[in-house]
Amino acid sequence: MENSEFKEAEAMKREVRPKEVLPVKSEGALGATVDFTGGAVPVGPLGPGQRWSAGRKRDVALRLLRGESIEALSRELGVDRYRLEKWKERALGAIEASLRERGGDPVQVELDDALKRIGELSMENELLRARCKTTGPLAWKGSRR
Repeated sequence: MENSEFKEAEAMKREVRPKEVLPVKSEGALGATVDFTGGAVPVGPLGPGQRWSAGRKRDVALRLLRGESIEALSRELGVDRYRLEKWKERALGAIEASLRERGGDPVQVELDDALKRIGELSMENELLRARCKTTGPLAWKGSRR
């Protein structure tokens, strides 16, 4: 195989093909909460009887965060301004909360391990004390002097 053919074959492997956007059907509550399109949710006015899915709300909130006019979006989507503002504020709150989370605090992990070990040792001590109090062939009888 020639060098140019090899390069062409490699380029075809790396070529990104856009996913086809399938229409989203509303199937009761499941259709309102599940995104069947793999993330590409069409944004526009809803038909009669349809509900806003989390994916559609996310896309609208992202458009608002990018700076699109809330009035224009309200007219385009047929949604009240207060509702769009509420979605934007909830998205901002979720972003802030996710950034505040600390991932895997090593001191907390060490403390949890130590507390677990203390619990295991306490249980072991209780079992040994109970075994010492019982009479039997393996019971502790004190010194034999």
